[in-house]
Amino acid sequence: MVHSSYTPYHAKYFAHFLTREGLGENEGLSQSLSAARVDLNPHQVDAALFALRSPLSRGVILADEVGLGKTIEAALVISQRWWERQRKLLLICPASLRKQWATELWEKFSLPSRILDAKRVKELRKEGATDPFGSGDAIIIMSYEYAARAVAELRGIRWELVVFDEAHKLRNVYRAAANSRAAVLKTALADSQKILLTATPLQNNLMELYGLISVIDDKYFGSEAAFRAEFAKADRSDLLRLGSRLEPICKRTLRRQVQKAGLINYTDRNLKTFNFEPHQLEVDLYEKMSDYLSNPNTVGIGQNGRHLVTLVMRKILGSSSFAIAATLEKMVRRLESRLTVAEDDLGDIEGMSETAAEWEEDAPDSSLEAEAEAVADKIELETLKGEIETLRRYRDLASSISTNAKGTALLNNLSNVMDVIVAKGGQRKAVIFTESVRTQTYLRELLEQNGCAGETVVLNGSNGDPRSQELYKEWFERHKGTDVISGSKSADMKAAIVDAFKRNKAILIATESGAEGINLQFCSLLINYDLPWNPQRVEQRIGRCHRYGQKIDVTVVNFLNTRNHAEARIAQLLASKFQLFEGVFGSSDDVLGAIESGVDIEKRILQIVQSCRTNDEIDAAFNQLQVDLDVQISEAKKQARDQLLAQMDDKVVQQLKLHKTHIVQSLDEFKQALLMLARAGLPDARFHPDHVERFDLHDKTYTTEWPIADESGWHFYRLGDEHGNLANRLVQAAKNRDLPTAVLNFDISRYGGVLSDLNAYIGSGGWMKLSRLKLVTPAKVYDELIVSAIKDDGSALDPETSQRFMKVPATVVELAIVQDALSVVALSAVTENQRTSLVAKAQENLGAFLEEEERRLELWYEDAKVSYEGEIKALNKEANEKEKLSRAVNSLEQKVELKREAKALKAKADELHHQLYQHLREIDSQRSDMLDRIEEQLKLTPTLDDLFTVRWTLVKT
Repeated sequence: MVHSSYTPYHAKYFAHFLTREGLGENEGLSQSLSAARVDLNPHQVDAALFALRSPLSRGVILADEVGLGKTIEAALVISQRWWERQRKLLLICPASLRKQWATELWEKFSLPSRILDAKRVKELRKEGATDPFGSGDAIIIMSYEYAARAVAELRGIRWELVVFDEAHKLRNVYRAAANSRAAVLKTALADSQKILLTATPLQNNLMELYGLISVIDDKYFGSEAAFRAEFAKADRSDLLRLGSRLEPICKRTLRRQVQKAGLINYTDRNLKTFNFEPHQLEVDLYEKMSDYLSNPNTVGIGQNGRHLVTLVMRKILGSSSFAIAATLEKMVRRLESRLTVAEDDLGDIEGMSETAAEWEEDAPDSSLEAEAEAVADKIELETLKGEIETLRRYRDLASSISTNAKGTALLNNLSNVMDVIVAKGGQRKAVIFTESVRTQTYLRELLEQNGCAGETVVLNGSNGDPRSQELYKEWFERHKGTDVISGSKSADMKAAIVDAFKRNKAILIATESGAEGINLQFCSLLINYDLPWNPQRVEQRIGRCHRYGQKIDVTVVNFLNTRNHAEARIAQLLASKFQLFEGVFGSSDDVLGAIESGVDIEKRILQIVQSCRTNDEIDAAFNQLQVDLDVQISEAKKQARDQLLAQMDDKVVQQLKLHKTHIVQSLDEFKQALLMLARAGLPDARFHPDHVERFDLHDKTYTTEWPIADESGWHFYRLGDEHGNLANRLVQAAKNRDLPTAVLNFDISRYGGVLSDLNAYIGSGGWMKLSRLKLVTPAKVYDELIVSAIKDDGSALDPETSQRFMKVPATVVELAIVQDALSVVALSAVTENQRTSLVAKAQENLGAFLEEEERRLELWYEDAKVSYEGEIKALNKEANEKEKLSRAVNSLEQKVELKREAKALKAKADELHHQLYQHLREIDSQRSDMLDRIEEQLKLTPTLDDLFTVRWTLVKT
């Protein structure tokens, strides 16, 4: 005899309920939604459901404006695929975003990933990995450049989902060479379902949109010629027709729609400038080093990736005298050993390997993969000695500088600007970004010695300093045994530093790579001590603070060297052309999306800094760059794009409001089932009387509230793939338990809520059966739970009422009873009715997908005619004009020639008619074959498994 508020029968029901893939709209994401460590917004869930909607979909474009979380949308889809045991998942993104993606997937969705590049693949193969690409134990992340180099390996794997981030890199594939990066990726991954993420799917013309959609489905618009013929005019009727065609494949939500729905309130960003005038020694050092770096005959920089090395050296030079002094010391030692500078010597700029990968992605000749060069024998010894002596003098000059004017400007202005932040309602906190690890050390010492003792923390790629290690140790002890600890030392170190900054430190000094993937929305002051030349990196920095959850306007501080005209023009370019520092969140998305890569900008600026000496030369060069970068879309073009890609505002706003309600209901039901599973499967658990979402077990607290779990050091109770997950163990134990037919006495008074439809059955009894219906198609597997119940008089209970019985606590009063024959028949009939209804619903869903595919193929057929018919019409028109002209001329010779030309044109038109007929027959045959394959994909095979049968009584004590 078993006595429990919730019984093993409840546990079995909840275990199957939690792991089913139901037919309802939101049910396809319930597991992923409940397990995510992120505040999800309805538009993000809506976008993920859009991508998951049809099992026949070849893919979609998610084109939300910047700042609305396309990364989260794609991660939700990836998470759901992982949940469905699909393991061949590939993510292709710019090199600079690989680590950020890996961090987001793990920290927010507990999804393992592996970043692959040439070096890592080589290491894995050396370790014995036979297939580093398709092992299926992690999501594969790679850069566009490396993916294009590895197409042979990618082609050999049937990827179940491929995500392209910053997918506008592919939008010109329609006119790219067959061996271009975009073209080879499109060909290699043609058979995989894809998600393309981009805020700017078209920038200058509609053909870019055609290019992106052709990556997903080459036959969606028939052909390039057909698309041009149908939509090239881009008038209002064209846009309306094209918008209708795009609805199944492209989804875009605008910030104003989300704001109007009351889902997100955006703050502004404001620019503040700290001016400084460098000391004469600093100016001398800059000018001497600038001359050295501009000299094409220097030996120490070498030839491998010379432009990239020069860029990094200039970053170090612009950061601080302390940073360049240490780098020059390394260069001197290298030259004394007759070696040029190596990548390791430039490690003061963290993320050097990512920068190198970006440059190689943009220009393969920038590679630094080769070993550092030995100085050629033809270099005269005297020349080599001369360069070593020059670098020693520059090193000594740098080492002699004890104070940097920029550091002094920081000290003089920091307190005042922090006072302003506090007056606005923000916290007295600042994040300071530098590109140099040595400058980071200098800044910490400077601040600690001048009024900020004990108030600073640093964040970089290693955090090997004693104070960071102490913070990590304290954080680890505080969270020991909880889910807050990820097991990755680098990720946990980053979490410990951010936690210290959030709780009790005023200043975080961060390098570029150190700050990847962190969220600092509790901080409203961001200081660019060094300003990157790559606008996309600047935007990523600001996005650490200026993001969802930020309470007040973010102040962005830049430094202005009043004696360096080039630096002033760089800051002006980033502010005016790219709109990075002022205005609403993400105002720079159109411009950033327009450039293929921020590396383009870095290279142009480097060229200017290297070659221009006078202010007039600098101005002329930057003015030309401004003209060349005139990529901002006119307001009219932007409105046309939004009209094309986003539905009417009011309609979207209402959908988002409605969707928010549905998501909350779906999540609440899922969490309730999770908690009831715990009550049924954990008799030793003590549930908190004041909070239903929390319980204690073996001196540990569990909760379904992820932020509170992390903040309090509790365990996040959820379904997950990680080893030892409590909910997973309960699910498996409940599913594997065989349950005999029993008598369950349900007591509605012990249920904490209201189940008014059950009141009519108090004092009654009958029979109940739980069954699992699996609906299998080659394209998709659905499964639903059927709870069928009858009263003793043989009347059936409503299916929803029957399911609500399982929320009511019960006592098992008798085991291993025998069911009478009449009730067996009656209960089976009720089950069969529900089975029939669910099969019909599934067939209706699948029928809608089939109709959608049939419509797509019909439009493909129509598209095929358009380009031919347009060309035939043009030929006939030209022939008629020549006929008309032949009648007007007097010269017999001209008449004959014009008639001959008209005849040739008509013959060509006739030949095109014949080709069109043949082409349409071929398409019709292909369409028929494709429909046959689609219908085969949708063939439904239902199977029904009975899980348990009980005799029920309902009481109210």
